[in-house]
Amino acid sequence: MAENPERDDEPGSEDELRDMLQQFLAGGSGFDPSQLAGAAGLPNDPASIAALMSQLQGALRNSSDGIDWSIALKAGEDRAAATQLFPTDEQRAQLDAAFNIASLWLDEVVSVSELSDAPQLITRKQWVTRTMPVWTQLAEPVASSIADALTRALSEQAPEEMRSMVANAGSLMRSIGGTMFAMQLGQVVGQLASEVVSGGDVGIPLLGDGEAALLPQNVAGFGEGLDVEDDQVQIYLAVRELAHARLFRHARWLRLHMISSITEFSRGLRIDNEQLQDLAEQFDPSSPEQLRDALTNGSLIPPKTDAQLAALARLETMLALVEGWVDVVTAAATSRLPKSVAIAEMVRRRRASGGPAESAFSTLVGLELRPRRLREAAAMWQAVTDAVGGEARDALWAHPDILPTSEDLDDPMGLVTRLTQTAEGGEPALDDIDQALEDLLRNDGPERPSEPQV
Repeated sequence: MAENPERDDEPGSEDELRDMLQQFLAGGSGFDPSQLAGAAGLPNDPASIAALMSQLQGALRNSSDGIDWSIALKAGEDRAAATQLFPTDEQRAQLDAAFNIASLWLDEVVSVSELSDAPQLITRKQWVTRTMPVWTQLAEPVASSIADALTRALSEQAPEEMRSMVANAGSLMRSIGGTMFAMQLGQVVGQLASEVVSGGDVGIPLLGDGEAALLPQNVAGFGEGLDVEDDQVQIYLAVRELAHARLFRHARWLRLHMISSITEFSRGLRIDNEQLQDLAEQFDPSSPEQLRDALTNGSLIPPKTDAQLAALARLETMLALVEGWVDVVTAAATSRLPKSVAIAEMVRRRRASGGPAESAFSTLVGLELRPRRLREAAAMWQAVTDAVGGEARDALWAHPDILPTSEDLDDPMGLVTRLTQTAEGGEPALDDIDQALEDLLRNDGPERPSEPQV
């Protein structure tokens, strides 16, 4: 029988590296697993360390090019469950009543239809379970880029006698890197579960189309410190959540458009190899926070290109349009609440300080989703509402081509003028491009020189 030229026991084989890492993770060479747990952003307790070691051992046994996102789900659920409280019967009754009132009040100020499914009350762990598919979809492009970059850096930084071993174990190294990233993602989402009050709190649609949900435990925490009755806080937050869910159900294209915009942006990100190599050279095992900080503060991601900056501006405009619309209709629907202004100010302060989404997105995809132009967007939607009413305002969400643009945020009265002319039956004002096309279509083309007389 012919001898296999790539036997597992030959120097430089993947199994040799696997055996070395198995021994490393089993505590060989005086390795302190708490240091690795710290680098992954995990708490320094026996249960968390044991979970990390188990996941990395599993990555060694089942290495592949893909990332096992079930690791992120498990880590996120565990972290959320550690601090969650189940809603009491009284809380359920109060929030169900709040949703009923919110739906009636919204019907008076919006033309978008009601949800087909009843809104839900969920725990922190349930929020993680239901939103993780979207988080992993958004994080995967950057996770793959980091795993590839780590593999390249290890190959280049490894001693000469180990380079062939590392080169032959690319899928193994990517699996380990992906496992670390997935654990980090789970920790971030698990922490977010203690901060968000609803399914739409982060601005993007994390739940399915037409789904609305509140987290009773976090709603109660939101009202602490406010000199506002609990029922007013509950109704206000229920109105915001229903408004957000109704908008994405009404504008069927919006959910896919926004998520696609984020993933396309993240696919364009590249890891700074020089920064990664410097980190590898200077890394101090006694300070694992250095590795975690590098993964979470964006230092491995180089400055954005012009194309990425343009894409980011479009995404920020879209997020501002969504949040601005929600702000305007929520203010109108909750005008009966004596303390609605105070609650709205609390919401604005949370958003101004970054909000529950900002740290997560900057960690995962090098992207901050703070709606920088929120005030302009809200002012524009209010001006449109005052000029042409809620029905014409909401009709602008029918198609992305008729949705207001960043130019409309700069000049809301120009948009109002166009909408007013259309509402009054006049011809809509044309921009420069439309006017040029109109002029071209009205003409028969350039005049031809007359033929000479015979």
